[in-house]
Amino acid sequence: MKPQRAWQRMLSGRRLDLLDPSPLDIEIEDIAHGLAFVARWNGQTRGDYPYSVAEHSVFVLELYRRLYPKAGRDWQLAALLHDAPEYVIGDMISPVKDAVGPEYAALDKRLMAAIHIRFGLPAELPPTIKKQIKRADRISAWLEAVQIAGFSEEEADKLFGKPVFDDIPRRRLRPHPPMESKGAFMEVFTDLIES
Repeated sequence: MKPQRAWQRMLSGRRLDLLDPSPLDIEIEDIAHGLAFVARWNGQTRGDYPYSVAEHSVFVLELYRRLYPKAGRDWQLAALLHDAPEYVIGDMISPVKDAVGPEYAALDKRLMAAIHIRFGLPAELPPTIKKQIKRADRISAWLEAVQIAGFSEEEADKLFGKPVFDDIPRRRLRPHPPMESKGAFMEVFTDLIES
């Protein structure tokens, strides 16, 4: 029997083994490009473009900085990269992740560890940092749900928790073209790496 292919060729030319990912095969340009073309909410958002995981990632970093202004560069980078594995495995809504089971979580964890190592972060983040990033992520999900994904506030409160409104920047989310989202992601990444 012919072995199944478990790798994907990236635009950079790298060949990423999804089952045993090597940090050496991970390039930030591939991550930014992939995330800019992955739609949050399975594409069920208002606007001329899908709301991408790249946009979401930049917004989570913005929220994280607002919530934790003294956070170091490494933890800010971890916030930006919190959904980075989705550049190759896509963004599944939580009910689908739950249905797929622990195999999805294991794949995500292996990819995240390789990504973290590639960019000088610990393979596994300290629990406190994970919790802080998750807080920013949930606020982002709440705002996305209410502003662009058609949820009522009551529905979003039940699913994501009612955010403290002092934690929320006063702005309207608007999906952007993929290449703009990629550019914004790369700009933020570069600023973090060069700081």
